[in-house]
Amino acid sequence: MKTVAGTLGVARSNLVEQLRGPAKPQGCYRRQGDDELLAAIRQLTDARPTYGYRRITALLNRARQASGAEPLNHKRVYRLMLRGGLLLQRHSTGRPIRAHEGTVVAPASNLRWSSDGLEIPCWNGEVVRLAFAIDTHDREVMTWVATTGGIRGEMIRDLMLACVERRFAAVRALHPVQWLADNGSAYAAHDTRDFALALNLVACFTPVRSPESNGVSEAFVKTLKRDYARIHPRPDAAAVLQQIPAWIEDYNEAHPHKGSRMRSPREFIRAQSQPAPCPV
Repeated sequence: MKTVAGTLGVARSNLVEQLRGPAKPQGCYRRQGDDELLAAIRQLTDARPTYGYRRITALLNRARQASGAEPLNHKRVYRLMLRGGLLLQRHSTGRPIRAHEGTVVAPASNLRWSSDGLEIPCWNGEVVRLAFAIDTHDREVMTWVATTGGIRGEMIRDLMLACVERRFAAVRALHPVQWLADNGSAYAAHDTRDFALALNLVACFTPVRSPESNGVSEAFVKTLKRDYARIHPRPDAAAVLQQIPAWIEDYNEAHPHKGSRMRSPREFIRAQSQPAPCPV
């Protein structure tokens, strides 16, 4: 080959390419059904513009499972969303991350409940304040309260009692349950701590300026603001208060979580309650 190439005065690599035949046409990789799948993806992203490719994959597979179709690989969904310009913009923050070596997520349901509050600003300048309680294992928002005023200790105590009644069908937890919150006055009040003790709840407080120590609640706050409040109309407080029940219900029933294998909180709870298949 070297002698022939030298005689012809061409590079050996050129002769090798000629022997291999014409090169494959360059272009984006495509599979049969990509156009139909991209249209389905676009419908989901139009309805949920803050969802990334993994949550979109989970929603697609949820529908395909109901119809008996084969599940999709998230890499294919990523490729199609990239082709359609539907991927989310990468997020970066300049805030230094505090070292956090603890574990917030509980190993089972009803071992650690987390509570926090947030503010939802309205277009007319009004503010809706919401407090909630969430299980740190299955991530279901068990109960919540919203108001245009401040979050008071009586509201937090009502949340505590509602959680116990919902999860244990009793006025006292059947076993000690941790109640994790920040150091806000409504949570740290003596009446609130005494009420927690009466309900068999163990009041726990995060360190000052350490939102990572209440990461499950912080994640829900971010989700509610990004995936619901930001993309819905908020003309005034009355409109927001009317929409919050639907937002919480959609979160519990439909919102996929990476920590729950892309299942919604109630899908995860229902899967836990199902008996394990027979190994034989």
